[in-house]
Amino acid sequence: MTAPATSREQWLDHPQGRIFARRWCPPDTPAAAPIVLMHDSLGSVELWRDFPAALSRATGREVIAYDRLGFGRSDARTGRPPLDFVREEATDVFALLLEQLGVRRCVTMGHSVGGGMAIQCAAEFADRSEALVTIAAQVFPEDRTLSGIRAAREQFRDPAQLERLARYHGDKARWVLQAWTETWLDPDFAAWSLVPVLARVRCPALAIHGQDDEYGSTVHPDLMARHSGGPVERAILPGVGHMPHREQPERVLRQVADFLAAGDLATGKDR
Repeated sequence: MTAPATSREQWLDHPQGRIFARRWCPPDTPAAAPIVLMHDSLGSVELWRDFPAALSRATGREVIAYDRLGFGRSDARTGRPPLDFVREEATDVFALLLEQLGVRRCVTMGHSVGGGMAIQCAAEFADRSEALVTIAAQVFPEDRTLSGIRAAREQFRDPAQLERLARYHGDKARWVLQAWTETWLDPDFAAWSLVPVLARVRCPALAIHGQDDEYGSTVHPDLMARHSGGPVERAILPGVGHMPHREQPERVLRQVADFLAAGDLATGKDR
């Protein structure tokens, strides 16, 4: 039986407050660059559940996840995030995290808007990015994305839904919800796009996307493949929605592990 990954907590200092992180390390000391996970719009370290530990075992790499400011156990934020919050995460937070975590090179990996942040980080820190992995990432505010957010906003009118969110974000839960819905549905956010950013991503990338994703069609991995400055491998999963790592965790783990273990990542392909 494979020994489980061990984990430890770490607190990081940022000018706007403390950031909570957790690190999972495989049984054998990893030689390869760690994977840095970025959560989705309502996510947190805890909401990754057992995926980071399983990812560490599957890849033989250290896995690091953190709560963005305003989320999970990290300190609260005041006011709504700026419309360029994806870029802000890369330029104002990511470099600080790498420094305090002692990480020289890494694999950036994220789910949903966290996947967009991983793209931005891979572009801003191209010399420190070994590879990029996205799960259900959005590259622009597609109509399907906005329709899904409007539907979710209606569902959260039920107090029980907000109470469930508060299990992971405490008294920051309403801020977390509004940071998601009001930012994405702001008419001025319609111009946001990662297409110009993709040209600066030089590392190999794996774009995992569910064919039935209710928050984004396969146009997003298609745009990644078309515009990225490095090779992109698309993995489109039939019958899968917005949570591939929960809906088909073993398949996702295998795809990520195979992608990172590949000896030749020079050309993009589909799986």
